[in-house]
Amino acid sequence: MTNDRSSEADDPLLVTDAQEIARIEAENTLRQFDGAMSELRKWIGNPRYKLRPSTILRLNRIALERLSKYAGVFRPGDIKITGSGHLPISSDQVPDLVEEFCDYIEKNWDGKSAIHLSAYALWRLNWIHPFVDGNGRTARIVSYLILCARLGYRLPGTKTIPEQIAANKQPYYLALEAADAAQVRGTVDVSELEAMMDAHLAAQLVDVHNHAAGAFEKERAAIAQYPQSDIEVIKPSNSVAKIVSDGVGHVERHPVVYGFFGLLIVTVLGALLTH
Repeated sequence: MTNDRSSEADDPLLVTDAQEIARIEAENTLRQFDGAMSELRKWIGNPRYKLRPSTILRLNRIALERLSKYAGVFRPGDIKITGSGHLPISSDQVPDLVEEFCDYIEKNWDGKSAIHLSAYALWRLNWIHPFVDGNGRTARIVSYLILCARLGYRLPGTKTIPEQIAANKQPYYLALEAADAAQVRGTVDVSELEAMMDAHLAAQLVDVHNHAAGAFEKERAAIAQYPQSDIEVIKPSNSVAKIVSDGVGHVERHPVVYGFFGLLIVTVLGALLTH
């Protein structure tokens, strides 16, 4: 199926204008990501932290604020999904199954890979479909939060996995359907979602590299046009000046990006020195 999916429930939206809905959804998506990264800082800084239903509810509330009266609460009734053959469980089962989902993440934290845990979260929350709306957005950000937390740091890059999935949902839908089919057979198999997450993770990190390489090449070309004797007194280009003017604030906002490339440089230098 190529059509997008949406939940069908007796939930009148608080806003009816399509453009206004799109604007609010875009704003909420950015705020939801920031909320997840704030949660990540707590998770990384606290070895006793564990994922709770309250965190999932909070992230859904951010996604649906100003749009739905059911923002941040479990759906009060049954629901259907247009464009999908999956029929979500009854609403009275939702709280217990969300608790079980959180327990699965905690129990398998050390025994399963980051990719598996994030793929499982992506499927299981979609399968439960705990909310009136925003289930996909909430599942994707919870999955990304788990991936980063399991790795122990915020992943660098602006082409994030949730954004990649949202930009091309068909592979995502097909992978969810494969996991749904396994569930019908009585097994848990999220291997197709794992493969998708793996590919998106690689794309996110490659995007970081491409941006870095482009920036370095531009500065190298700017410096190359001056005599060697003048290089020490060259004023930085606009792009460099902006980074310098941002100073500590830029580093604080993107600590993993700087750490990632610092580690990369140390690794390369180490390899050269051993040959």
